[in-house]
Amino acid sequence: MPLVDGRSLEGEAVLEVAKLMCIAARTAPKSGGIDDILTAVVTGEERDRLAEEMEKIYEETGQKGFLRDAKNVRDSEVVVLIGVRGAKHLEPEMNCGACGFAGCSAFEQVEKKRRARDFIGPNCMFKLLDLGIAIGSAVKTASIHNVDNRVMYRIGAAAVRLNYLPEASVVMGIPLSAKGKSIYFDRKM
Repeated sequence: MPLVDGRSLEGEAVLEVAKLMCIAARTAPKSGGIDDILTAVVTGEERDRLAEEMEKIYEETGQKGFLRDAKNVRDSEVVVLIGVRGAKHLEPEMNCGACGFAGCSAFEQVEKKRRARDFIGPNCMFKLLDLGIAIGSAVKTASIHNVDNRVMYRIGAAAVRLNYLPEASVVMGIPLSAKGKSIYFDRKM
């Protein structure tokens, strides 16, 4: 076997970990056993397009976090997206009211739309819990494999605008990198 520089393998390894993160999100426990989790892996030109969209949001809003996080996306090998079809209620109906409505039937009657800049709502609390559990399982997988990562709301906002997970009402992004020091900490606005 020829000598292969480890750095040339690191990008491939990070992509493999991204795939494992998608599996972890898929197999994470779900409320009622119903899987409404969506995943995608973004690399190359599409990753750069995601960063560009985040920069556009910064230009529109002046929120510096979008600009800072766009730099993190550009400096990352891969971005994992995890979203949820949260604009539908849990079956069977729980009628918990956490969505702000009297019950699941009332929630179901409300038009699901983008009411603010980023996500579609309202969302079922159980679906959002499922999203959080899936994200936790995914980042645990990255951590086990020593791949630096950070959950970023702003990546999800840009991914929704780009329609990367068209069925998702809410999306979060997880950039991945393998460098000598984590690029996701000591960040400046």
